[in-house]
Amino acid sequence: MGLHCGIIGIANSGKTTLFNCMSSTKAETTSFAFSSNKSNIGVINVPDSRLKELERLQPTEKLVHATVDVVDIPGLAKGSSHGEGVGNQFLADIRNSDALIHVLRCFDDDNLPHIDGSVDPVRDMETIDLELQVKDLESVNKKIQRMEKLVKVGDKEAKQAIEVLKVYQDHLENMQNARTAPVKEDDKKYISDLFLLTAKPVMFVCNIDESSLMTGNKYVEAVKNAITEDNIKVLTVAAALESEIAELETDEEKQEFLNDYGLTEPSVNLIIREAYDLLNLQSFFTVGPKEIKAWTIKKGMTAPEAAGAIHSDLQRGFIRAEVMKYEDFINLGSENAVKNAGKFHVEGKTYIVQDGDIIHIRFNV
Repeated sequence: MGLHCGIIGIANSGKTTLFNCMSSTKAETTSFAFSSNKSNIGVINVPDSRLKELERLQPTEKLVHATVDVVDIPGLAKGSSHGEGVGNQFLADIRNSDALIHVLRCFDDDNLPHIDGSVDPVRDMETIDLELQVKDLESVNKKIQRMEKLVKVGDKEAKQAIEVLKVYQDHLENMQNARTAPVKEDDKKYISDLFLLTAKPVMFVCNIDESSLMTGNKYVEAVKNAITEDNIKVLTVAAALESEIAELETDEEKQEFLNDYGLTEPSVNLIIREAYDLLNLQSFFTVGPKEIKAWTIKKGMTAPEAAGAIHSDLQRGFIRAEVMKYEDFINLGSENAVKNAGKFHVEGKTYIVQDGDIIHIRFNV
């Protein structure tokens, strides 16, 4: 799909450790602020237990997970919007992200000094929000100036654009994020070309120590109390512990390690799935003896668009989609049983694909 999540946070918050847990690409971690001068890019498999369940009923040569690109963006600091620390270079990497995972340091460690002298995740969150808001305000102001020139030559659309942009201007000047601006959905078209940093969907990941794994801590509670936006997810991860789990070679060793900490799966798996959802993505499956594969599409895509995710020829020559629901296939045990139960559907070009659909495309080119 070409979509990716950017991992952001204050220096030494544990971003790169989390990135290494999520991605097969391993980046260097250090205890020095601003020690990295480039973003790390990796591809992550989206954990999906349904693939194993499908394999149980349809033996296959390989399982292929859905994937998402993730970018570990070096730590930001006060003044990043003016070039301090890693500066503008990495703000551009944030601009190119489709959604953000904001990692907050929620642990004490005397061996890992905080760049501001003390651990305060709410302050860190506000610091980065302010830096992003400053850049967004700069972008909005520049566009208002462009639109004002167009108004002078009689462009009526430009006048409406200015009215909307001034709502964003006022909102940002009051240290609010663009995604909460009181603007109609149709009017958001006037900022679509700006790729505003604070308009992007975001989730917060509180990086805790292992002693806080089961109960959380005062830092996590402070973060939850500080977030006023609706539908913002706050997850916790002991990134240092998860990195140890990721280093283990066998699933048995990993499960034994998890059991010792009362976990059923690595916390990073939930973070990956939530990131997938944050990007407005879902999976459908193709099932066969050669391969069982989870395909990535945006929510709301039609059957021909889903066919195009497999190959452009399938979309171009789309005839119909033969669809089974994952739950029906698992509960009934075979395609024939699904057909006999009347739950096998033939769908046309207007069908909206649902998460977990098992699809076979009929096409002709």
